[in-house]
Amino acid sequence: MMNNTPTVKIGIVAVSRDCFPESLSVNRRKALVAAYEKKYGSADIYECPVCIVESEIHMVQALEDVKKAGCNALCVYLGNFGPEISETLLAKHFDGPVMFCAAAEESQADLMDGRGDAYCGMLNASYNLKLRNIKAYIPEYPVGTAEECADMIHEFVPIACAVDGLKNLKIISFGPRPLNFLACNAPIKQLYNLGVEIEENSELDLFEAFHKHDNDPRIPEVVEDMAKELGAGNKKSEVLPKLAQYELTLLDWVEAHKGYRKYVAIAGKCWPAFQTQFGFVPCYVNSRLTGRGIPVSCEVDIYGVLSEFIGTCVSQDAVTLLDINNSVPADMYDEAIKGKFEYTHKDTFMGFHCGNTCSSKLAACEMKNQKIMARSLPEEVTNGTLEGDIAPGKITFFRLQSTADNILRAYVAEGEVLPVATKSFGSIGVFAIKEMGRFYRHVLIEKNYPHHGAVAFGHHGKALYEVFKYIGVLPEEIGYNQPAHAKYPTENPF
Repeated sequence: MMNNTPTVKIGIVAVSRDCFPESLSVNRRKALVAAYEKKYGSADIYECPVCIVESEIHMVQALEDVKKAGCNALCVYLGNFGPEISETLLAKHFDGPVMFCAAAEESQADLMDGRGDAYCGMLNASYNLKLRNIKAYIPEYPVGTAEECADMIHEFVPIACAVDGLKNLKIISFGPRPLNFLACNAPIKQLYNLGVEIEENSELDLFEAFHKHDNDPRIPEVVEDMAKELGAGNKKSEVLPKLAQYELTLLDWVEAHKGYRKYVAIAGKCWPAFQTQFGFVPCYVNSRLTGRGIPVSCEVDIYGVLSEFIGTCVSQDAVTLLDINNSVPADMYDEAIKGKFEYTHKDTFMGFHCGNTCSSKLAACEMKNQKIMARSLPEEVTNGTLEGDIAPGKITFFRLQSTADNILRAYVAEGEVLPVATKSFGSIGVFAIKEMGRFYRHVLIEKNYPHHGAVAFGHHGKALYEVFKYIGVLPEEIGYNQPAHAKYPTENPF
């Protein structure tokens, strides 16, 4: 993976109400840090030793300390009831994602001077956060033992990574959306609301940059690396030099254009004129960059690549972008799925794209030409797809989208890729998500989502849901696959 996502370092600042023993917060903070380091190591956290925050002056001192320590996320830890004003000012003035959690009482033998009342203090903290319009992550049950609070902080790490990543992200796009792909509509106002920068370029700019890389001396080295990755799947070796030239073009563009931003994602294009002018399709290059931590979407899908970047931050792994594409034929379901897996036919579908999924996420891969494009174009200009069945395993399908009327919406659904041969082309897999049929109708269709969905490998729904809440997606606008007994608002009760 390239260094294209934040490295999270969470400053742990303990707070104390001045009419409670400060020692409660000191000792509980020490116990919390010890529990975290024992279970997860010390790389993710920093214990602020300067003071226990009881006042606004302490708040300033603590902020200066965690900033000096290089923290890009903050945990406000209520070792006792806590100072509701100073602790929320910590969150207000910290330039990064913030969480709150609180200490549970330790023993019935120490409920006189040893009682901290942080259970009560969390209520006041949440009230004050809302009063000041301050965003903060509060775990599902935010009061716990040292070990439980350590787990809460660890669960915050991927959330903090995504939130911090977004405010340091630039999306670079090339060209307008292809005709008849209005579904990838991208009103960019919400990008700015999220703190994301976008640089929109012409395909002509990209074409010029590509030709400036003609005979680039680095091309043979990249070709060699591609051949090594493809192995026996290197069936179109004649196109590798052009693909290598294109990869170098994109990487150099990123370095020259990311400006003051730390992280980059690319919304690219591959048709209708790309193939005939460049002489290939860019799918394999897209897959390679995404596998190295720089997500690249197809068809100038800006919110698709934004979703991919969030997934990369949360999973710390390669992601992909797929069409929610076609149903599983009944005979395939009967032969390969029914009775072997606990999924109905309507729980299954095929996720597909031309060839943008990185090789590490395919069961086997082969360089091919793009079959759909080759129906109407010379085959030689459609080479460049990486094809193969997606490797079986857990996945999370998700997307963040701005609607035409500028409302942020998102969906998250966990499932798996089944070990079923697709018998088809492209980067493709047989997916199964519980109650997918109803989710497809009452979330994806009802809420007007486009056909592209981001895929993270592994179950990351909990973190993604919290990321979407943190960045401002209203809870009622976050869709997920409801269990069979729970009806969607638009679902016919009869």
